[in-house]
Amino acid sequence: MKTTENRKEILWKLFAATFTLSAFTFGGGFVIVSLMKKKFVEELKWLDENEMLDITAIAQSSPGPIPINASVILGYRMAGIWGTLVAILGTSLPPMIIISLISVFYTQFRENYIIAIALQVMRAGVAAVIFDVVLNLAKNVWKTKRGLYIGLMIAAFIATAICGVNAMFIILVCLVIGIMDAIISTLQARKEV
Repeated sequence: MKTTENRKEILWKLFAATFTLSAFTFGGGFVIVSLMKKKFVEELKWLDENEMLDITAIAQSSPGPIPINASVILGYRMAGIWGTLVAILGTSLPPMIIISLISVFYTQFRENYIIAIALQVMRAGVAAVIFDVVLNLAKNVWKTKRGLYIGLMIAAFIATAICGVNAMFIILVCLVIGIMDAIISTLQARKEV
């Protein structure tokens, strides 16, 4: 971002990427996370996988929609405050436009057999994309080779999927454990110095 032209180009790419991702993503925040990873890590190479994993963790544990939260962080990372504003605009415009159109024609959509079937089929695709996100996140946790992280991942899965524990409770517990782990690691590093 040395020149204004470069900054304008980054802002435009950021808007176009977030707008396109948001316009063609069905199924909620977990679906867009996978697509953001493909776009910003693999295609544009603006982030590495660890940064994307951090953004995902923060976006999921913060109040509000995951895509907007991720856009705030991503936009700021790429171009400061202007990047944040551009990314939020790109992410929020498509759903606002689509929902506005659907609300005008709601009765016709609700009663249309073809649209009902199309939405059912889309659910299968959404489930596959969410499964892909889960696998990618699990692989990244596994790569850390930290027993604490792997154990937390497995315990959190069992707690939510089998025991029905509220996801917000699990996120808060993991946050507290993560903070404690960071404090302990910092204290150990200071002792070694």
